[in-house]
Amino acid sequence: MQFSGVIFDFNGTLFWDTKLHNKAWDIFLTKHNLHLSDEEKFQKMHGKNNRDLFLSIFNTPLSDEEIARYIAEKEGLYQQLCLETDMQLAPGAVDFLDFLKKENIPFTIATASGKENVDFYFEYLPLTRWFEYDKVVYNNGRIKGKPDPQIYQLALSVISKQPQDVIVFEDAIAGLQSARNANAGKIIVVNSNDDDYTDWKDCPIIKSFNEVDRTQFSK
Repeated sequence: MQFSGVIFDFNGTLFWDTKLHNKAWDIFLTKHNLHLSDEEKFQKMHGKNNRDLFLSIFNTPLSDEEIARYIAEKEGLYQQLCLETDMQLAPGAVDFLDFLKKENIPFTIATASGKENVDFYFEYLPLTRWFEYDKVVYNNGRIKGKPDPQIYQLALSVISKQPQDVIVFEDAIAGLQSARNANAGKIIVVNSNDDDYTDWKDCPIIKSFNEVDRTQFSK
């Protein structure tokens, strides 16, 4: 089967930052006398938007101001950790993105990250080489969080493609379910953190974008 469009999740997919997010969460949770294992983060947190996460973590109603304050605190920790590393895109991502651009295959990003992190990525990663900021779909406070399909449905409209024509690259369980709920033509799991994808064995699993078969794409 041939595909003519691509949608990427970002965190843990194009940018392998799961360990940094987990470390930032650990610092944040410890400060607030809370704890989650990395497995709990993978199963319950990864791929979801911050508003849903904080409501779940604190298990109590929170005002918009409280949520905004927690987001700024946690993402500030995360961004500082990023800046202490050699920030690079995922293995093989540069060559694959160059291929898509050269072949005029439409693609975009659908990420649960908020604007504060999207702005950060565009400042510190070479994303403008391939992506237009205004065409990135991110958590703007109005989009339903993954596993709801809305974020991928919006991304499909951005690249003017039907679900069956598109390959989605994802790493998080909530994101994989979101792509499935959006009826993506093909879902490829990006195993960036050696996580358990037992329930997703029907999907190809890669550890580098160099593994992606270029012949399955048509313009």
